[in-house]
Amino acid sequence: MYADLVCKGGGVKGIALVGALSYFEERGYVWKKVAGTSVGAIIASLVAVGYSASEIKDIMYNLDYKKFTDKNALQSVPFVGSLLSLFYCKGIYAGDYVENFLREKFELKGKKYFKDIYENNESKLKVIATDVTNHKLVVLPDDLIKYNIDPMEFEIAKAVRMSLSIPFFFNPVILNKNENPSYIVDGGLLSNFPIWIFDVNDKPRWPTFGFNLFNDVESTPSNCQSLIPFLIDVVETSLDTSEQIYFKDSDAIRIVNIPTFGISAINFDITKKEMIKLYNSGYNSAKCFLNNWCFDNYIRNYRRK
Repeated sequence: MYADLVCKGGGVKGIALVGALSYFEERGYVWKKVAGTSVGAIIASLVAVGYSASEIKDIMYNLDYKKFTDKNALQSVPFVGSLLSLFYCKGIYAGDYVENFLREKFELKGKKYFKDIYENNESKLKVIATDVTNHKLVVLPDDLIKYNIDPMEFEIAKAVRMSLSIPFFFNPVILNKNENPSYIVDGGLLSNFPIWIFDVNDKPRWPTFGFNLFNDVESTPSNCQSLIPFLIDVVETSLDTSEQIYFKDSDAIRIVNIPTFGISAINFDITKKEMIKLYNSGYNSAKCFLNNWCFDNYIRNYRRK
C-alpha cells in the first residue's frame, strides 16, 4: 500500500516517530513521498534514501546525542565562548556533527544530492526550513532556485541541517554568503508539522499520514535567570507549541498523535530507557490509529467534490 508521510519536529523525541514508522511498515505501507521538519526531516530523509524502519531504529538508538552539542574554536573558549559565539556566529553550538553524520549515512545508500532521490521529476523528500532574513518559510529543495542554487546539486544533509538549526542553539546555515546572505534556521519556527505539503486539489491516489509528537505532561516552569537559558527557553517554547489547534477535521483524521511524556526536545542526555519508552509510544499509537483508519471513508467524508 502506497502512502505519503509527514513527520513533525521534536528534537530527541524523534525516536517516537520511528516507532510509528515501524508499525506502518509491518502493515505493508510503502512511502512514496516523505517530508519533515527538524528531527522529522532526519527521519524522512533516512526513509527517502532507502533505509527501512528497523535500520532507522538502530541508527537513532545508537546515535550519541551528546555530540550534537559540538563546538568550533570560538565556542570552545572557556567561560565566554558561548556568548562570543552568539554574537559572531549566532549560535552556541556549531551543528556540524549531525550534518556530517547524516552525509555518511546517505552515502552508504549511494545517495548524497537531491538528484539522487528524484522520481518523475520531483524530489521524494521535502524539508522545511525558515529564512529569518527574508521572514519566510522555505521548502527544500524546491525553493533553492529562488537563491540561484541548483536544487538537483544540493546536498540532502545540508538541507536537513538547515531544518534543525534551532535558533541561538545551533549556528544558522547561510545561503549566498558573499552576496545578499540569507540566514536559514529551524523550520519549526513557521511550520513544525507541514501536514499540508502533499495535498492535491483532486482525489488523492493514496493517503498522506502525519506523525505528530505532543507533550501529554504539564510542563514544569523553568527558572532561567541568565541570557543563554532564557534564549533556549524562548526557542523551545516556540518549537514545542503544537499546531494541533489549527487542525481541520480533514487533517486530524489522518494524523497519528504520539505522546512524548514531557521529555524535552533538547534533552541530549536522554537515556536508553526513555528512548524505548518513546519508540513504544509511537508504535502503539500507530497501531491504535490504523485499527480505526479507512481510506475509503476519508475520501467519502472529506475529499468528495
